Order: sequence, then structure tokens, then C-alpha cells
Amino acid sequence: MTDSLTARDYRDTLFLPSTEFPMRGGLPKREPDWIKRWDDLKLYEKMRADAKARGAEQWILHDGPPYANGHIHLGTAMNKIVKDIIVRSHQMAGFDAAYLPGWDCHGLPIEWKVEEEFRSKGKTKDDVPPGEFRAACRAYAEKWVDIQKAEFRALGIEGEWDNPYLTMKFESEASIVGEFLRMAMTGSLVRGAKPIMWSPVERTALAEAEVEYQDRKVPVIWVKFPIAQMDDPFAPNADAVVIWTTTPWTIPANQAVSFNSDIDYGIYEVQEVASEEELGFKPYAVVGERLVIADKLADSVFDAAKVSKWKRLDGVKFGTTTSFDQLLHPLHAMDPFFAHDIPLLAGEHVTDDAGTGFVHTAPAHGEDDFNVWVESGRTTQEIRQIVDADGCYTPDVPRFGGMDIIRTSGKKRGEPGKANPEVIKALAESGNLLARGMTTIRDAHSWRSKAPVIRRATPQWFISMDKPGPNGKTLRENALKAIDETEFFPAVGRNRLRSMVEGRPDWLISRQRNWGVPITIFVNKSGQPHTAALPKEQADALNDAIKTAISKGGVEAWFDTPAEDFLSPLGLSANEWDKVTDVLDVWFDSGTTHAFALRERGIIDPETGQADLYMEGSDQHRGWFQSSLLECCATRGMAPYKQVLTHGFIVDADGKKMSKSIGNTIEPEQIQKQYGIEILRIWTASGDYTEDLRISDEIIKGSVETYRKLRNTVRYMLGALDGWTEEEALPKEDMPSLERWVLHRLAELDQQIRAAYTVYDFKRIMSLLINFCGVDLSAVYFDIRKDSLYCDPRFETLSAWDDKTARYGNRRRAARTVMAAVLERLLTWLAPVMPFTMEEAFLESHLKSSAESVHLLQFPKTPEGWLNTDLAARWAKIFTVRRVVTGALEVERREKRIGASLEAAPKVYIADKALIDAFKGEDPADLFITSGAKLIHSASAEGGGFTLDDTSGVVVYPEKADGIKCRRSWKYFDPATADPDFPDITRRDALAVKAWDKVAG
Repeated sequence: MTDSLTARDYRDTLFLPSTEFPMRGGLPKREPDWIKRWDDLKLYEKMRADAKARGAEQWILHDGPPYANGHIHLGTAMNKIVKDIIVRSHQMAGFDAAYLPGWDCHGLPIEWKVEEEFRSKGKTKDDVPPGEFRAACRAYAEKWVDIQKAEFRALGIEGEWDNPYLTMKFESEASIVGEFLRMAMTGSLVRGAKPIMWSPVERTALAEAEVEYQDRKVPVIWVKFPIAQMDDPFAPNADAVVIWTTTPWTIPANQAVSFNSDIDYGIYEVQEVASEEELGFKPYAVVGERLVIADKLADSVFDAAKVSKWKRLDGVKFGTTTSFDQLLHPLHAMDPFFAHDIPLLAGEHVTDDAGTGFVHTAPAHGEDDFNVWVESGRTTQEIRQIVDADGCYTPDVPRFGGMDIIRTSGKKRGEPGKANPEVIKALAESGNLLARGMTTIRDAHSWRSKAPVIRRATPQWFISMDKPGPNGKTLRENALKAIDETEFFPAVGRNRLRSMVEGRPDWLISRQRNWGVPITIFVNKSGQPHTAALPKEQADALNDAIKTAISKGGVEAWFDTPAEDFLSPLGLSANEWDKVTDVLDVWFDSGTTHAFALRERGIIDPETGQADLYMEGSDQHRGWFQSSLLECCATRGMAPYKQVLTHGFIVDADGKKMSKSIGNTIEPEQIQKQYGIEILRIWTASGDYTEDLRISDEIIKGSVETYRKLRNTVRYMLGALDGWTEEEALPKEDMPSLERWVLHRLAELDQQIRAAYTVYDFKRIMSLLINFCGVDLSAVYFDIRKDSLYCDPRFETLSAWDDKTARYGNRRRAARTVMAAVLERLLTWLAPVMPFTMEEAFLESHLKSSAESVHLLQFPKTPEGWLNTDLAARWAKIFTVRRVVTGALEVERREKRIGASLEAAPKVYIADKALIDAFKGEDPADLFITSGAKLIHSASAEGGGFTLDDTSGVVVYPEKADGIKCRRSWKYFDPATADPDFPDITRRDALAVKAWDKVAG
């Protein structure tokens, strides 16, 4: 035996993993350096060139344009990260996946901010010349495009940042105008005075997508409409019909009362009211008056009116023979302005679920009101429009002229104005107020100013949903067909979008603003647009002239160019045509991005091309997804996309919406500075982003831990593959079955990960890879093969080995061959999610000579024969037994009966012989990481052994190993089996040292 004082130090004969890849990522500091490297490398351009050289099939995600008006937040960061993962994964799956970012630069979000800037200087929008105002909007948008571009780039988003699409580029504005005129030429453009949502604060029409619904307290009133005359001498006389409304300000605009012939009505006499002493105020109801109310609602009406006793005198049936059909306006006695007849109109929108069974009808201020008015045969010219653009009564309205409905300026902007209380006061004075109160309703608010909106009938331009187009189908029919042909992720998105399109009204496309693409229409004295009034050849020529002007001078060319400059070259007189100065709904702008961002750039076919994917938040079913669908269906009869993917929104740990006012927001910059953007990307990919995603410091720390585990797995393989070359690779046929099992797992994962990337299921990908790294690799494969990797002969020493020891060399070669395959796949599979870290690892790996960046690689193909389900089933049996042994050894360590597992030599009693047969050809001790192991087939074993409740028939007796401890591999062995020249190490270790000595000299 060698004297311990002169014992050899075997460390130089071992292979210990070595790598320059640091344990810590240092992400906040290093991420900007990686972005700079990619920019210097011109990585995006090289990705495009590489795809072209490969002849790759094109795959297009079309970027929904964010507004250029403020710093990005966590929601926009998550949106762009998801898009980047999608594009990168498709590029690595073999496609040519370009990414063209874009911005929405027109509309109220920007105009509103610019107005605020002018207000801070003491100027209102009306004080600023329109051209100067538009120039300020353009400069504002340009500033924020540059800021947001830098913020998005810092997220690691790769794309065509030097040439993004902007809706305010002259060529984009000309394209938007071209799409609008193309749509108008189909005959779908109509003008009408329908009630639309109007923002008095912003002085413009709003679309449904531009409002949000909030609770607010409003006054509720019950009003008596006197009956003009009772025609039936045999019926009890009635005095008035009672209506109920939460918008008292609309009473001056009342022109009818609606009923439903299916409702049972009665004439009720007031017999007794509560006393003023009891209530503290005098009720408005008068004893003896006879009121017509829906039978089902009489109790609730009289309760509100403080009527303590009443009597039903008779029934009234509407729709057949009615005792009366004309009412008087409740304010008719106040001024002749209100002394007009009020007809009773049948309407299916009237119910007896709440109210009185009658609906006060002001066709200028309600969609149902408007519809029932027109359906009764009355004209839109008869509609009273007594509210101006500021939400105030026009001066000709007696008593109320100039009063505001909503305050539009000052600290109380958005609060109720004078209109409601003054109307209620006037009704009380008239004797026609029956009751009043307060209630809470959920009503539309502008999502920009946060102020309530009103419904107001104004002349507007619409795209008809139900007018047959060139193909004989309506826009609604074309859109519904396109929805059915589109794939949705999640699938419920189809039903959501379909229901919205099925029930939506005509598309309101006009806005009364300055900063936008103009509605480039000339209207003749008959009210017809030139697209309908002129012969097609002449209209086409005028359209071309308009588009040419805007392509050269932007939207300003329409506003600044005199009408005669467009008309006179075509022999048309400017005196006979009016130039429209409204601008297009900004959703029309974004709905046409497929035209100038994809078609005119030659990315997809101008007529038949479709983007592969549109991806935005779930709120865009009523926004961008829908406007893009309608615009493309109107101009091309098809959807602009093949697939639609929606993500949810970000909430805090308790599921609450993030808000600066309650202090639960987390900004992307905050995460980047503390942890790195890579952590935000992992958080994004690890959750179900199609639902609302929760975030908090604790949740982010969980993503940090995920990052640490994945980085350490990659780091271990980089170290284990130190010095690796393809010359060392071992064919699969010569590999031990454990290595072939790992190859089988890689083949399985390849199928699963490709499939998950195809359906944008990143959560499954992260779950698969985290489990693979933590269980299959770290807890099983690396653990088992650590001894072989460190102690088996190195490849460069195999020439000094005799045939008897070849198995050891093949085992280590096989392990390194498999690790090289695993590393290549992990680097590429994770690169879309973790682009910084995988790039860093790639440049430290043996793969760095294959490309300039990991992002220029594709997912490796799985060689034929790697997938082996029979082998996998065999190893599943081995792992069943191994799990029980590992559990037993853990108990021994915890009880300090052993230190390391190599101190044990367990006996394992196994009832199922198939489990023992699975170990054929394997050394159980190697698989258990013990110095010895014995498998015993036995249906039962004596008590005292270790078992697991979920694994019957396996009993482990973790006995201690005999012999001495090897000074090189730390295994316990019988010294009688040692090589005489190396008595302190195992024979395997002695052979490895001899080979090393021969090579190293």
C-alpha cells in the first residue's frame, strides 16, 4: 500500500468541467452590450439574407401599431416580447420571418396631448392655425416614435428598426386615402345624421372602440306626458302617460313616446300620497290624477312617487284600437318651442323589466329612439338637433340655451353641467314631474379624457354594413365569412369577434378633428360624394389627383390645396362642390396598415396576400382586429390575416388592474435595472399570456430562479464539453442505452416544442424545458454520468488503452456526444425566449464557428432512429426503482448514517421481475450512484426496508459499502481487486491514470 504521505495527487488526471461562461448573468449591465453587438453585426439583415439563401418560406406577423404618445409600459413591453418570441421561433423553425414594427401617429391620443401643451401656454386649439397645430402633432408623434423605438429595442426585439412603418409618412397617408377612396367607389360610403357617441370634452364623434364603460351616479326622473285627447267616451279619462329616464337633459329634445303592444297597460288613479311631514318634502304626485303605466311596473312607479294608495281603473291596449295616440310635451305650456304633438310609436326595444313600460324618445340622442322614429315613416330632417359640439343647448332653446350637459374644462372637467338640474326644475314647475331620485348606471366614457360621452345626432360619414357590394354580398356577410375562415388563438376569439360583427351598426368613420387623414371627398349640392356622383372614369382621375397630392405633401395637401386645383383640370366647377374637412376615424388608419406596410412594400401580394398572424390584446376584437377585417373585406372581400392571437392584460398579485393611483405598477425599466429584461421575457413566456398575467416582486423572483436553473444547466454542459470536437462524436449505435434514452427524450422534445411554438404556447415550452433540465438532466443524467465524465479516460488518451477498457472510453465519449446534442438544442429552443443568455452561451460553445450568432441557426433536425418508445419504456422501469433507492439514501443522509451516496451499497428487493429485467446490461450501482448494489427478486421482504407509498413491490435496504475509498473517484472498493501499481484507486481509475501517464509523459 502506498504511504499516505507520498500518495499521488490524481487531480491532474481527472476531467473537471471548465468554462469562461460565468455563473451570474450580470444582465442589467450586459444586455445593452449584446444589443450593440447585434446592431454592429447587422444581425437582422443577416437573418433576412440567410433566409433568402435557404429559399425559406415567408412567414409574416403584422405588427399592430401602438400610439406614439408616451413611454412604453409593462403591457406594451409584454406585447412586443410575445411578438419577438413568435418571430424568432418561426425564423429558427426554418421560415423567413421578418418583423416590421410600426406606429399609429394620428388621432385623438396625440391631438389631445398637443392640445394640453398649447393650453399650458395659454392657448386653446381654436387659437392655433390648423396647419401649425398639425405640424405640432407631427413633431410630437415623431419625438415619441424615437423614444419608444429605443425602449422597444432595449427589450431585445429584433426587427427593421431603421425603416418602420408610420401612419403619418406621406406615402402611408396617401395609401390610407387610396384605401378609403377604393372603398367609397364600391358604393358603401353613406352620409347620415344618426345619433353617435359624442365627446363634448374632445368635440368629436367617437367609435365604440374609443370608449370605456364606467359606473357613475345620475339623476333619474319619472315624467308625465299629458294626453292630448281621449277619443273613447266609454273609457275612464286618463291624464298622462308616465316615462322614466336617467338623462333629464334629453327631455327638451323629446319628439315621441314609445310603447310595446305586447305589454299590458292600465289607467291608475292616485288616491293618496305620503304626507310632507312624514317625508320631509312634498311629493310631486297629485291625488286624483289618472296615469297610464305598465301593469307590471305600477308598484315600483308609485313607490318612487310616494303614492301610498292607488286604484286601477281600466286597461289600455296599444297597437290595435287605442283611446289616444297623441301626447303633449311636458314643457308645452312653458314656451311655444315645446308646443308640438308627441306621437306614440311602437317599438320592440320597450320592455316592462324596469321603468314605466313607456320610453321617452329623443331621436337625436339615442340609437333605439332614432330607429323607432325612422321606422315609423318619419324623416331624419324632422329630428330636432338642439345640442351643439360643446355639449350645450343651442341658443334657440328657451330657458336652457347655452347650458352645458357636461363640464368641458377646468378642474371639474367631465362632471355634470347645468342641464340636468335646470330641466328637472322646469319639469317640477310645469307640474309634470312625478318623481325623482338618484341611481348608478354603467355608461360610456372617453378612454382618453375619461369624461362621459353623450349620444348626439350629427351629419357623419358611415361605411354601410348591409349594402350589397360588388360581389353581391354585404360587408357584414363578407366579414362573417372571413371570420369563419380565420384561425383564432384562443379559439373563443372567433365567437367574440363574430358576435361583435353580427350586431354592429354601420361603421362611423368621420371625426371632427385636425390631426388625421382627411375624408378626401367632394360633395355636390345634392349631398352626393364625387365617388357616386361622377362617372367612374372621371372619379378615378380625381381620386388619382388626390392621392398624388397627398403622397407629395401629406395630409396638409388636402387641407391647404384649393378645391379648384383638384376639380378644374377635370372640367368641374368648385362652386358646385364642397370639400369635406372631417378626418377619418383613427381605427380606419390602423385598419389599412396591411395596405402600405405589407402590400405596397411587396411583402405580400397586393390583392390576395394575407399576413400569417395578427397579435394584440383581447380588447382589439372591437378595435384593430375588427377595423382591419372590415377594411380589407370592403376592399378585397377577405380578411387581412390567416390567424388572430390575443393576449390578456397585466394585473398585480391579487388580480387587480395596475394603476399608478393605487401604487401597484411595475415599469419595464425598473425590472431591467434590477434584474434584466431576460427575466421579464421569462416571466412573459412562463405564464398563460392569453389570460391576464399576474406580476409582483415575488413572481419576478420566481422567474429569476428559473433563469438561474436554466443558466446553470447550460453552464454545466459548456464546462463538460470543454475541448469538444466532432472528431470525438460517437455513433448512436455504439452508445450505452442511457445515452440513447437521452436522445429519445430530445426527439420527443423536438416534436413537442415545435408543435408548441406553432400554436404560440410558450408556457408549455418553458414547462417542458424546465422539467427536462431540472429532472431528466440535472437530477438523473448529469448525476449518473458525473463519475464517467470526470473519471473515465479522456478521448485523447484512448489510443493508450487496451481493448479490455474500451467500454469506459465509449461511455465518456457517448456522454459528451449526447451533451453536445443537448446543448445545441437547448441553445436554439431557448433563444427566442432568452436571446441574450443563449447568445452568450453560444459564443462560449463549440458551435460558435458555425455562425456569427445563435440567432442565425435553425432548430436542429432529429436524426432518424433517435425516437425509441421501447427503450423509453425500459428506462421508465429503471427510474421507478431508482426513485425508491434515491429516497432511501436521502433518509440515510438526513439521519447522518452516511455522508454521500457512494458510502452505500443498497439491497433492493423487487416483486415485479420485469423491473429487474429492465436493468439487464446496466450496472445498478452506477445508476444509483452507489459503490455497490444488489437487485433481488422477491415478492416480499423482511420489515424495516424503505418504501414509497406510490411504488409498491420495491423495498430498499440501504446498507453501507465495504472496502476502502478510492482516492480518485471516491467509490468504495475491495482493495484485493486493485492494480498493484495503484493500490489506492479502483482498477478502472488505475487504467485511466496509466493511459493519462502514457499520453502526458
